[in-house]
Amino acid sequence: MNLTETLLLTRHDAAQLLTIEECIIAVENAFKLYSSGKAPAPGVLGIHSQDGVFHTKAGILNLKKNYFVSKTNANFPGNVQKNGLPSIQGVITVCDADNGRFLALMDGIEITILRTGAATAVAVKYLARPDAKTITICGCGNQGRVSLKAFMKVRSLEKAFAYDIDEQMAIQFAEELSKELNISIQPVSELKEAIHVSDICITCTPSKKPFLFPEYLVPGIFIAAVGADNESKQELEPLILSSNKVVTDITAQCASMGELHHALQMGLMKHSDVYAELGQIIAGEKKGRTSDEEIIVFDSTGTALQDIASAAIVYEKAMQKNIGMKLNFAK
Repeated sequence: MNLTETLLLTRHDAAQLLTIEECIIAVENAFKLYSSGKAPAPGVLGIHSQDGVFHTKAGILNLKKNYFVSKTNANFPGNVQKNGLPSIQGVITVCDADNGRFLALMDGIEITILRTGAATAVAVKYLARPDAKTITICGCGNQGRVSLKAFMKVRSLEKAFAYDIDEQMAIQFAEELSKELNISIQPVSELKEAIHVSDICITCTPSKKPFLFPEYLVPGIFIAAVGADNESKQELEPLILSSNKVVTDITAQCASMGELHHALQMGLMKHSDVYAELGQIIAGEKKGRTSDEEIIVFDSTGTALQDIASAAIVYEKAMQKNIGMKLNFAK
């Protein structure tokens, strides 16, 4: 490819070039590199609009090549109903971090969904009980679907409960994925009862008020809190965090926009109360689960590290397979 050319990749391109298995491995490595001091802290900028929020996340990782990646996502929770558009839309730019060359421009929807599911799967790998068999999925959209598929790669799950504010979504989720994954999936309207018999719970909704409370939890459960990716979103009652072991993707980011943000704001926790970042556990700097009874919360706000690791795979495979359109912005 000409040095002034940039590769343009669609969502379809990204979907055919990135598997969840590859994404899990890449994201795990990215967290480890960051924790080991081999990558600078990624940055994030959030700007609110009337009906949603725009986030730009950026960072640098030295993989096969030294990459700078930035992703701008629009997150508009009511988009499907109001405008017939996806709730999450975005674009990713990939640059050579050594010379600034603009390598690729790619759709960010598929990568965002996959890399988020991959990160929570890595957290399940290190923090859920090894014998975990039952999961509750809160939020039966794209993220819930990908997350369940990702979790199946790291745990031998046998039963899932599907919960959604739209009961038809939960029913459809159960019908489609039970066949695809060969797992028993039951749609539920009573969240507390489902969580009482679950080993893992993931919350991946656009909720702005808590719907998961301390009395719902049972000893040994692992909770992956994914939905709170800006300061106005919240899925967990803050006492859940202050009373249990908390692991973050990046603590500073969670403190400004994740579930941790709400616990700090209420004075229930300090930054020092966070047990570890996920990368520290992957790198062996901190132990993960230390007993079958402890309750662990993973606060996942989504980081540029995940975007870089995933986008690099898409770019490199596209180059190998000659996929995508070439543009020349220099003309």
